[in-house]
Amino acid sequence: MDFRRNLLQWFDQNARELPWRQTSDPWAIWVSETMLQQTRVSVVIDYYTRFMARYPTLQSLAQADESEVLALWSGLGYYRRARALHEAARAVVSEHAGVIPQTAAALSRLPGVGVYTAAAVASIAFSEPVAAVDGNVERVLTRYFGHEPVPGVARSGELRRAAEQLVDRERPGDFNQAMMDLGATLCAPKSPMCLACPVREGCATRGEHAVPRTKKMLSRKTALALVQRRQWPKAEVLLQRRAADASQMPNMWELPNVKEGQESEDMLLLTVRHSITNTNYYVTVYGLTMNEQKLLARDTAERVWVPVFDLPELPLTGLTKKILNRLRVMPGFSTARPLVIAEEEAAQAALAAAATTH
Repeated sequence: MDFRRNLLQWFDQNARELPWRQTSDPWAIWVSETMLQQTRVSVVIDYYTRFMARYPTLQSLAQADESEVLALWSGLGYYRRARALHEAARAVVSEHAGVIPQTAAALSRLPGVGVYTAAAVASIAFSEPVAAVDGNVERVLTRYFGHEPVPGVARSGELRRAAEQLVDRERPGDFNQAMMDLGATLCAPKSPMCLACPVREGCATRGEHAVPRTKKMLSRKTALALVQRRQWPKAEVLLQRRAADASQMPNMWELPNVKEGQESEDMLLLTVRHSITNTNYYVTVYGLTMNEQKLLARDTAERVWVPVFDLPELPLTGLTKKILNRLRVMPGFSTARPLVIAEEEAAQAALAAAATTH
């Protein structure tokens, strides 16, 4: 079939060089497919590399504590993926003697493994001829066959059946990855590069099509506090833990909120925008001294002082990790003290100098 042949020839010459494509290890492929859900490839690469260095085998993840897994995942978002991967690894150890199931049907019965991930792992790692249809692939198929996209319907209907008929029986893994690459590079949502497309001859659309309206992003403002004590390098940061039954990021650590109306411009350290699903958070971060903790919002959450060098081992929310990195509080800035403490020390030095001058 011309579609398969042309697509695979293009893929052989233009496949993206990605670390998980340098291995046939089913575990590594499973980790990559889990991380790639709703997340850009460029963001995933570093997380994938660190994760595989810490958990090179399924058994090593199954033996880990959830808090360790979430700490390594911190900043990647969609933390249910990490929890589900951890739970699924334990299920494979307890129910399958540590051997990853080789079919999409069996994989999809594991905790948190959806239809797409099961098909992707089964086809790439075990050469099962099943179609893996993600958002990129759905867009390619929608344009190729000239369908009008319908949110939440196309993947389970006619396009999915078409995808199953198209998948190459000899190279199903390469075929699925080629479809993903085509959608991610040439067949982009806007301004598709149709002249370079390997399957343009049979495409019913050859260009942009109407796309379903996405939900309008919500906006929310919040004020957070960075409270530190002791001097660098023994500095500690005040953090609080989300409730175990929180709808988002349960049990993860974050900065406390400032009491509404107590914000002051002279305490402002940073402003940052952070997106979570369909909400844009516009965040102001204020630096509070030990004596200003009364300005923190009253909360029943557990609060603890965390040494800065222990921060990488905690499951921090992505927003908290972003803030601590931008303020140079997280370890890794060997050439500079954390910004807040450095400024406090500079102010103290200036006061001391003024005192000796007069």
